[in-house]
Formats: sequence, C-alpha cells, structure tokens
Amino acid sequence: MQRNTLVLMIVRFIFVLLLLPVSLSAQKVVRILAIGNSFSADAVESYLSPLAQADGVELIIGNMYIGGCSLQTHWNNVEGNLPAYSYRKIVGGELISTENQQLITAIKDENWDFITFQQVSSNSGQLDTYFPYITNLLQYVKAEATNPKVKFALHQTWAYASNSTHPGFVNYNKNQEQMYRAIVETVNKVAEQTKIDIIIPSGTAIQNGRTSYIGDNFCLDGYHLSVGIGRYTAACTWYEKLVERHVLGNPFVPEGMSLIEASIAQHAAHYAVAVPNDTTSLAHFSSEVYK
Repeated sequence: MQRNTLVLMIVRFIFVLLLLPVSLSAQKVVRILAIGNSFSADAVESYLSPLAQADGVELIIGNMYIGGCSLQTHWNNVEGNLPAYSYRKIVGGELISTENQQLITAIKDENWDFITFQQVSSNSGQLDTYFPYITNLLQYVKAEATNPKVKFALHQTWAYASNSTHPGFVNYNKNQEQMYRAIVETVNKVAEQTKIDIIIPSGTAIQNGRTSYIGDNFCLDGYHLSVGIGRYTAACTWYEKLVERHVLGNPFVPEGMSLIEASIAQHAAHYAVAVPNDTTSLAHFSSEVYK
C-alpha cells in the first residue's frame, strides 16, 4: 500500500513538472538574420528587441542592409564578393552598425536560428523578379550557414499607402488592395517553389491595422512604416511568428503610443499570424475604450 502511494506521488510530481512553463530565454538565445533593405530595417531594428526583453526572451538580431536592395542585387553582391552592406547587429537592445561588409560576414557571424529573405518592395508582388535570384541565394546561404538546423523565412512586405507617390506603385495600378493581394499571392508561390515553409506576414498585419479607426496611417512617407505604430506592428508580427509566443498583452509599448494603438498593433500582428492570407477587420476597436 505504501509502495503504491509512493509511486502515485512520484507520478503526480512528474506531471506537475511537465505542466510548468518553460522560459524560452532559459533555453537559448534566439538569433535572427535578415537579408534585406529598409523594409527589414523598419521591421526589426526599432522594437523587436524590446518586445522580446519585455517577454523575458533574449534576441540577437542582424540586418544586412542596403536601401532599396532587390534579390537580384543581393545575388550580384554574392557573385562579386562585394562589401556593399551595412551590417546592423542588435545585441542586448544595442544596435551597432559596421559598414562595407560582405554578406558572408554576417552569415558566419552567428549560429543563426532564422535567416530571412525579401524582395524590394516595388517588386514584391511580381513573381518573375524573384527567380533565379532567390533560389541562388537560398542555395548559397544553406551552404554557408553555421547552424545545421537553421530555418529560412520569407518576409511578406506591405502594400503602399493609397496616396503613395512611390514610382513602383504603378506596378499595381496605384491600388493598395491590388498590391496587397499581389504580394500575398506571390510570396506564397515563392515559398512553395523554394520550399521555404515560414512566411512572416507583415503585409497582412499592416492591412489588418488599416481596417481600424487609425486607417491608412501606418506609413511615414507612403511606403516606409511610421516610426510608431507602423514599425511596432511589423515588429509584433516578426516576434509572434518567429519566437512563437503570443504578442497580445506584451507590456512593451513604444514611448508616445497610446494603449489602444498598442493593442491594435498587437492584434493586427496576432491575427496576421493566425490568418496570413486575408485581412481581419479591427473596425470594432474604439479609441473611446481607453479614454
């Protein structure tokens, strides 16, 4: 009888241990490298690290930056071994930029858990502009990455503001919804053809946010994200998608942002991760709630 009681106590103890939450930060640091341009800068350089810190998670973030850089240019840089990048690395919330770097420098710098790719914004919804460059880049990065378990992701970028004067907007008849749909469909096709199984749906998150009372005010200049809610929404999307922890209720709110704006951004990201290919309305969010 005593033996059975002891066994039962041990089983219950093990069961309780299994139910205890495991801290991601206690397991490891999450390392994310973006091979991108100013749109990756918008997404990862401002608020991604403080979101993680507020959630008890440690990130190391790298962004290989060239403004307006296309996949073709990235591949040309690889072929020419060109030191064309600003390597922007964030550790412990501190960003350090090192100029005139080759892509291989960043790839070899850390045992990255995630390496992301994206097309230049004006071509993000045009399938023929991705190939053969994304295929070549992926093959190259796979061969050079130091972490054999590294995962690859595509950044689904956002459609321009409806009043954008960006010359690339003509590729979509200067229509925001047409641009958004083209980006979603194209990135999905690229993921299928390259067998990249992670898509970071920043474009859908921004489109979700535009359905709220904030409207079409997520961009700074018609295409880059605003310093406040635009970048925060994208960072929330990256965090929830890659770190796989809900961003809803994350206590980090950028200075000057209201609680309702932060909630809209978090929900826009959360719904985008859950439903990445279609807009989820946030029209029910009211600024009156937090007054």
